[in-house]
Amino acid sequence: MLSRKEPLLSPTDNSSFRVAIVSAQWHADIVDRAVESFHARLKELGTASVDAYQVPGAFEIPLVVRRLAVSGKYDGIATSALVVDGGIYRHEFVSQTVVEALMRVQMETDVPVFSGVLTPHHFHEHEEHRNQFSNHFVTKGQELADALAATLTTLRSL
Repeated sequence: MLSRKEPLLSPTDNSSFRVAIVSAQWHADIVDRAVESFHARLKELGTASVDAYQVPGAFEIPLVVRRLAVSGKYDGIATSALVVDGGIYRHEFVSQTVVEALMRVQMETDVPVFSGVLTPHHFHEHEEHRNQFSNHFVTKGQELADALAATLTTLRSL
């Protein structure tokens, strides 16, 4: 079983949370919108300092997340990726594998991991869909930040 070093925060610690976000660079123009809004929302909340890491694709995210989790440097880790249907069934395998691996890391390391790995049913490489999903990823980044802040606050109180 994996375990991280001692927790960064005690229930009486009033310092900010230390978090990371790991994003895939496949469709970076869309995925980066979630990363930007994640940073912005946490800044609004004043609850965390954020380190950002990039990997080529969604499949590479769990290993980086695992290494970050066991490092003892982070209270929580968020992820962001867009896994699209390229006309084969591999996208479903990739997204399922990534999300299952993220859950496993979370449970084995006791570091909360938040998935913003999205798999739309119908994504086409045209302007309308790119704009639609870019806007959606802004919302997802904000939701990731809110979920992370709420969960870390709850965990701090335990």
